[in-house]
Amino acid sequence: MSADLQFSVEPNTQPASDDQRAQILANPGFGQYFSDHMAIATWTAEKGWHDARITAFGPLELSPATSVFHYAQTIFEGMKAYRHPDDSIHLFRPEANAIRFQRSAHRLALPELPTEAFLDSLHKLVEIDRAWVPGGGETSLYLRPFMFGSDPFLGVRPSAQVTYCAIASPAGSYFANGVKPVRIWLSEEYTRAAPGGTGAAKTGGNYASSLLAQAEAIEQGCDQVAFLDAVEKKWVEELGGMNLYFVLDDNSVVTPELSGTILEGVTRDSILKLVTDLGYTVTERKISVDEWREGAASGKVKEVFACGTAAVVTPVASLKWKDGETQIGDGNGGPVTAAVRTALLDVQYGRAADPHGWMTRIS
Repeated sequence: MSADLQFSVEPNTQPASDDQRAQILANPGFGQYFSDHMAIATWTAEKGWHDARITAFGPLELSPATSVFHYAQTIFEGMKAYRHPDDSIHLFRPEANAIRFQRSAHRLALPELPTEAFLDSLHKLVEIDRAWVPGGGETSLYLRPFMFGSDPFLGVRPSAQVTYCAIASPAGSYFANGVKPVRIWLSEEYTRAAPGGTGAAKTGGNYASSLLAQAEAIEQGCDQVAFLDAVEKKWVEELGGMNLYFVLDDNSVVTPELSGTILEGVTRDSILKLVTDLGYTVTERKISVDEWREGAASGKVKEVFACGTAAVVTPVASLKWKDGETQIGDGNGGPVTAAVRTALLDVQYGRAADPHGWMTRIS
């Protein structure tokens, strides 16, 4: 059944009232509230993908022996639906998320969900819950497709049963009071990923392993943590959940090259194209932490920004480590960062042309 998997629609018989939904959308925050429906499907070794449906959002009933609890066989994606000025609803590059979801599944020994089925689940979920897509500012409906081993079996092997699910959460503006540059803590003790590991997959374990370093960053008065490579501990890789870009004094732009230990962000890939559209030269290559520190001190590194689905583009104010701290530029971001952020948001929210065909209209 996997080849032609389509999601049936079972409307929620007890959806939130218009007043309840309006109250939530007035101040949704991030990841706190959820829409009326979710997508769900099951895979088994015998039947492949089946029982795919859009149904009422609600708890999942799982055995304490469910394999994901013990062996962390799980992946996820993060993406958004946007309300445009004409009240239409659009997704940003959903095919790219579908392909990365498949790559992550392969690395975690999970079955790959066909692209058409992935897109079908999200299109139908957003369509039935379109009233949950907020409008105005940088608000959106955040979508979280995920997959996990749901076999109730205590054995170290790929799960013989797998559950796919997608949920939706209205999201307010990440920077409700204006864009705020972030301070970055350099993790010199902990690493995020090693060659041959799961760094290029979007799996929960990668985020769990970053939390202690993130807590250390908060203790140091920083907002985010930057990780170095696990072998030489000198090459900049990424933040706990965002990719990095560097703007040099010749107005060229550099980002760490993909090496199998860095997550290939959809926003990262989009910015590669947008930077070129804006007339800058962009290069993917290794960047050492010394180049970052010394470049910031000398002015060779003029701007640094982080990018990801949630915050889109975030200027970096400074880099702090156990023996010191260096500010990037004047600490307030810069013109290239601002131009990239504006260009990307204008496409996502329908305020500018979409020359790359990134936006998919849902309804």
